[in-house]
Amino acid sequence: MKVEFTTEPFELDGFPEHAKAARRVVDEAGLRVDVGPFGTSAEGEQEQALAAISRLLEETIAHGATRISLQVSTLDQDGTPVAEAEESR
Repeated sequence: MKVEFTTEPFELDGFPEHAKAARRVVDEAGLRVDVGPFGTSAEGEQEQALAAISRLLEETIAHGATRISLQVSTLDQDGTPVAEAEESR
């Protein structure tokens, strides 16, 4: 499963507490994390990812997030999002 997320508000002068909390949650969940300029993605087993999503929402809100954008994709055995594989058929 792949989870992609961003937390707001953005801060140009530093790394906000809600973003730190989000990163800590996915790290502690044991997900493979990729931090990009506009968001973070994390991959792992379904059970890990779903538990991390719940905790991510709770922790980021508790640390000041006012908006959390979240996208969840199921992956095939090769790690490709199932929706993308279906679109290419």
